[in-house]
Amino acid sequence: MDQDLKNLPLSEILDIEKLNNVDKPIEVANGLPNECYTNNDYLAYEREKVFFNKWTVIGVASSIPNPGDAKPHNLLGIPLLIVRDKDLKVRVFHNVCSHRGFKLLDKPCTIKNLIRCPYHSWSYDFDGKLVATPNIGGLNNHQSEKFDKIKSNLKEVKTKVWMDIIFVNINSNEIEFDEYIKPLENRWLKFINKADFESLVHSNDYGYFSLEVKCNWKFAIENYCESYHLPTIHPELNKVSNINDHYHIQGLPNRFAGQGSKKYEQPMKGNQKFNIFRNWDKTMLKNSEYIALFPNVMIGLHIDHLYVFWLEPLAMNKTKEHMQMYYVGNESANGEDLKELRKENSRFWKDVMLEDINAIEGMQEGRSSPVYNGGNFSPVMDQPTHQFHKWVANSLI
Repeated sequence: MDQDLKNLPLSEILDIEKLNNVDKPIEVANGLPNECYTNNDYLAYEREKVFFNKWTVIGVASSIPNPGDAKPHNLLGIPLLIVRDKDLKVRVFHNVCSHRGFKLLDKPCTIKNLIRCPYHSWSYDFDGKLVATPNIGGLNNHQSEKFDKIKSNLKEVKTKVWMDIIFVNINSNEIEFDEYIKPLENRWLKFINKADFESLVHSNDYGYFSLEVKCNWKFAIENYCESYHLPTIHPELNKVSNINDHYHIQGLPNRFAGQGSKKYEQPMKGNQKFNIFRNWDKTMLKNSEYIALFPNVMIGLHIDHLYVFWLEPLAMNKTKEHMQMYYVGNESANGEDLKELRKENSRFWKDVMLEDINAIEGMQEGRSSPVYNGGNFSPVMDQPTHQFHKWVANSLI
């Protein structure tokens, strides 16, 4: 984090009545107030209420494919450690040694057997159990009757992997993930079932890119939720998938929102195409859906590929966007014959995301205006974005 965060009461940071205005009917509601995008004291409050209380994305499991693969992640100042254990389970721990508070891991690596602290070599197994305490009882005496190792294991974070996405609930106070994700899973049953989920493979060559943007993380979500901006921000895309071909998605009970298109065309190179999901509804072959799962991940579902676009908030006005690409089966994901098609598909989505940067950074700059009241919503075009604003407001209060 670029700034120190103070844990002030929300009422000292912004006018609570402004948040209440967000939850009104869309015709008279205002958006989130400026402080939610510009005030660093507010970010401390949001960190706790949104990112620590909710199921938050911190990466993808395919980035640590083998036993012992590990990487650090900083979630708004909280150091975390992601590791794949010997049973291939993804685990997340607080990235701090229980001895003197030294950060255990500062860069991605492959660990052979133990997570070893670089400071005094206290070591932990992949379950987080403290198994070695060198010289704790004096030189060459590695045990102490006065010290209970069990109380000094690594602190594990509640974690769930779904569609390769790593979700964590830092405060362990959200509903169980299976219940949390059920509304979205039920919605997508007409497109993909469990077997289809398992057929997804991450692309190793053109499967990832990242962008750093000079704006608050929320702007990326609220922009993604709606198709209202298609004609102005994505004119070429709008020629292929017109704003009139899109529909709103609002996932009750208010955990996700977004848009869908009825005009998706599979990318082709010559007569080559990517494999498609076998159980896709045959009456919806041209449908695609673009859903923001609150707080910080956006998913694009198509008949022949899926992307996961997740946000890493770096500061109040700085965000890193991570794009991960998946295809149906290894042939589409990593086969040499479709390499150029993957390259073109990745380029297409990167160009789309680059076009959005002017919009979301422009909104960040506009929030410096003292007369802006959070804005208004189109009752017809902004319903998914209003839903996201309500979700944030209700999470805060």
